[in-house]
Parts: sequence; C-alpha cells; structure tokens
Amino acid sequence: MSASAAPTPDIRLIVGLGNPGGQYADTRHNAGFWFVDEVARQIGASLRPEPRFHGAAARGTLEGRELWLLQPSTFMNRSGQSVAALARFYKIAPEQILIAHDEIDLPAGQIKLKYAGGHGGHNGLRDIHAHLGTPNYWRLRIGVGHPGSKDLVVDYVLHAPSKIDREKIDFSIDEARRQLPALLCGDAAAVMNHLHALK
Repeated sequence: MSASAAPTPDIRLIVGLGNPGGQYADTRHNAGFWFVDEVARQIGASLRPEPRFHGAAARGTLEGRELWLLQPSTFMNRSGQSVAALARFYKIAPEQILIAHDEIDLPAGQIKLKYAGGHGGHNGLRDIHAHLGTPNYWRLRIGVGHPGSKDLVVDYVLHAPSKIDREKIDFSIDEARRQLPALLCGDAAAVMNHLHALK
C-alpha cells in the first residue's frame, strides 16, 4: 500500500520481533529487538518482563504521546500471542501498531516503512496476522540481506551478521529512530521518502 492509501499514523505500540535468550541476541532475526532497544534508550524507558503480555514491555512518551514498547518472549513464530495480548488490554487498534522486523529481501543497510500487505513468509508476521485478524498494521522492514538460496534462510537469520553488515543495520536503525517523531506526528510520506533513500 502507498502512503496515500494508508491511514494517518497514530502509533501507540511499537513491537520489535526477535527470539528471547542470549544465544539469539546478536542474530539477524533479532533486528526488531535492536530497534526497540534504541527507542527505549531514546525515550528513557526500561523494558521489563510482563507475563500477562508474554514479553518485555515499557511505557514512555515521545512528542507528547504515550507509547508502548514490546519485545515478545514467545519466540518468533508465536509473536502474535504477545502483540494481541497487550493491544487488546490497552485497546490499541491494529492500525496503531508498528512492527519492526528483519527483512531478508532488503540488503543490510536498507530499511523501509510500509502499511499493511502480506507477511512475505515471515513467521512472526504470519502469527501476528492470525492473532490480530488483519494485515492492517504498520511495519518497519529492517534489511539484513539474503543468503542467496531459500534453503539457507533459516540458518542465515539465526546467525549474526558480519561486522560490516551489522554496522549498516545499526545505521539504518538509528535513522529510523530519528524519524520516529515525524511518524508520530503523522507524516508517514516524509518518513518513507527519507528511509527509502538510504543505501
């Protein structure tokens, strides 16, 4: 969907996808966690375990708006359980949710914002679709590169990127974090234009 077809952003929940546990902390699949960690630092929030939400959560403010942060602890393929639990408890609509996730179809260093669409085979998004009952939420697609063959994808995302690729990913995450105020103020088109120009 284009920015013009999407609703004006009213983001109340930012979710970073990943797998819990130290053995996964530096793997490509945890790029969404990396983004939420940076946002938490930006707003001075501390993520703490919240058993009722099946993850680590924090609440803070940015641009005068209350914002929830969430990192599911359910493992990637059950991410929807965590997202739906917090969203329903606080009456947050799907279109008010931003999901940050690793994207193998983008090179490391590229990052894109989009609204709605398919899950592209991403197990975390697939489960979120199922639990929310709709694909109509925002996504921050963090490029981590592709191994070259679909048979290698599972092993690839569960390993750490090279030092150079990690630097590129970290740069793109920082650029997205800097764009959050504009997104929260509803200017999705400007955010897309900035992020999509990154190489």
